[in-house]
Amino acid sequence: MTGERTESQTIAKPKPRFLRRALCGVALIVIGLLLVLPRPYHERNFSIEAGGCYLQTTVYQPPSASSTGGAGDGTDRGTVILFHGLAANRKIMSYLAEAFAAQGLRVFVPDLPGHGRTEGPFSPARAEECGENLVHELRSRGLAPPDRTILAGHSMGGAIAIRVAARVPVAGVIAISPAPMREEHGAKKEVLLFDNPPPLPPNTLIISGQIEPQSMAANARDLRQPERDVNSHYEIIPWATHAGLLWRPAAAKLEQQWAAQVLKLDPPGIPTAAYRMPSRARLLGCFIGLLGFFLIAGPFLREAASIKEASKEELASDGLAYRVPIWRAALELLACGSLAVLILRYWAPLRLVRLFEGDYLAGFLLLVGLLLIALHWKEFLPIFNFRSSAAIGAMIAGLVLFLLFSAWFELSLTETWLDAARWEHFPLLFISLIPCLVGEEILLGAPHMQSPWKRGALALSYRTVLWGTLLLGILWLHSGEILMALLAPYFLVVGIAQRRGMDVVREVTGSPAAAALFGAILLAGFCLVIFPLL
Repeated sequence: MTGERTESQTIAKPKPRFLRRALCGVALIVIGLLLVLPRPYHERNFSIEAGGCYLQTTVYQPPSASSTGGAGDGTDRGTVILFHGLAANRKIMSYLAEAFAAQGLRVFVPDLPGHGRTEGPFSPARAEECGENLVHELRSRGLAPPDRTILAGHSMGGAIAIRVAARVPVAGVIAISPAPMREEHGAKKEVLLFDNPPPLPPNTLIISGQIEPQSMAANARDLRQPERDVNSHYEIIPWATHAGLLWRPAAAKLEQQWAAQVLKLDPPGIPTAAYRMPSRARLLGCFIGLLGFFLIAGPFLREAASIKEASKEELASDGLAYRVPIWRAALELLACGSLAVLILRYWAPLRLVRLFEGDYLAGFLLLVGLLLIALHWKEFLPIFNFRSSAAIGAMIAGLVLFLLFSAWFELSLTETWLDAARWEHFPLLFISLIPCLVGEEILLGAPHMQSPWKRGALALSYRTVLWGTLLLGILWLHSGEILMALLAPYFLVVGIAQRRGMDVVREVTGSPAAAALFGAILLAGFCLVIFPLL
C-alpha cells in the first residue's frame, strides 16, 4: 500500500508545476495578441482574375487612403506589385508591404499559384505567367500606370519581377535576393527555377543578404552589368539571411529610398524623406505567443493523450524494451535513406500527394519507414497492441495542437490555415508518414531507458543522418529537389517541437504507435502548409 501511495503521489506531484506553466503560457499568448492585432494600414483581400489566373491578393493602403478610390488613394503617388518567394505567401510579405504603404503607395501582394489561398497547379513558369497577367490586369483597370508602378519581389518573386519587367514597361524594379537564373557559382542547372535571365530593366535595385548561400548572392550580383544597365544598383545588407531580408529595417529603408527616387515622390532638389519604418511588433508578438503555446502544449498533451500516467511496468512492456545500438541505428538509416533515394530516381510512389517536391519527401519517408520495419519486424509486431483510447486521444491532441499553432501563425505572421484544397491531400500524406515515425520509435526504444533530453537529442541525431542522406542523394543524382535544402532549417525547428510532443505522448500512453500517429499529424500538417500545391 505504501508503494502504491508513493507512486500515486509521484504522479500527482508535477501537476501544480504544469498548472503554473499553463497560466504563464496563457499570459504570454495574451501579450502576443496585444502586439499582433493592431493593423496600422488598410488591408483588403480580393480574388483577382488575370488571364485565367485567379489570384488571392491583399491590397495595402495607408490609413488616410479613401476606401472608394480616387485622389489620395495612392494611385497618384504610385503602385507597388510585390511577389513572394517559393513556399511563401502574401502575408509573410506584410512588413515590406507596410514599408511601401508608409510612402503613400498602394501595394498589391498576390498569392502566386499553389501558394497560400490561390489554387494550383504551381510551376515556376505558371507563377511567372500569372504574375505578368496580374500586371496587365491592374494596368487595364488604371491601377498600375507604367510610369507609376514598381515591381518588387523576394527570391522566386524577385526573379519574376525582373523577368516580367523585361517585357512589360514599368517605372522600376526591386529584386530582393532573386532566385539564381544562371548555372554559376555552384547553382546547378537542375535546381534553377528559371534560366536565361533577361537584361536588367531600367531602374533596378538588387538586394542580397550577407549571410546567404554564395550561389544566390553571387548570381544576384552578376545580374547587374554597369556598362549596360540603366540606373541599376546592387546592395548587400550586413548580417542578413535570405529570409531575414523580409524583416530587416535596413532593407526596407533602401527599398523606400529607391521607390522615392524612381517615382520622384519628393520635390526636386530636396533629399529623400525619412519615411517611417513599419513596426516589427507583430513579429515580436508572434514569437511571444508562440512561446506561450509551447508552455501550454505539454500540460495539454498530458491531459488529452491519456487518462492516467503510464506506470513503469506499462512502459517496460510496450514492446520496445530493447533499444537498437546507436552505431547500428545510424548505419541502418544511412543504408535505408540511400536505397530510398535510389528508388525515387526511377519510381515516385506518391505522385498522388500532389505537392511540389513534397511528394518526393513523402515518398522518401515512406520507403525509409517500410525498410526500417522490414529490418525490425519482430519489434514491429507488438507495437499496435495498445489501447484504442490512447491512439484516439493522441490523434485528437495532435489535430488540436496543429489547428492552434496554424491559427496563431495565420493571425500573426504567415498563411498557415489550411483550406479545403489542402485538406484533401491530408489523408494520404498522413498515412505515408506513419511508417517512418514508427521506425524511429523502434530505434529509440522505450522512454524509461534514457532521460527525455537524451532521447530527444538522439532522435534529432537520427533525423540529421536521414536528412543528410536525402540531401546528398539529391545532389549526387541531380534530381533538382531544391526545397529539401531551402526548407531544412524550418524542418529542424518543427522537428524539435514535434519530437518533444511525441515523447510526451509516449510517456503518458506507453504506446509507440500513439506517439507515431501524433507525430504524423503534425508533420503532415506542416508539409501541407509549406509545400506548393500541384
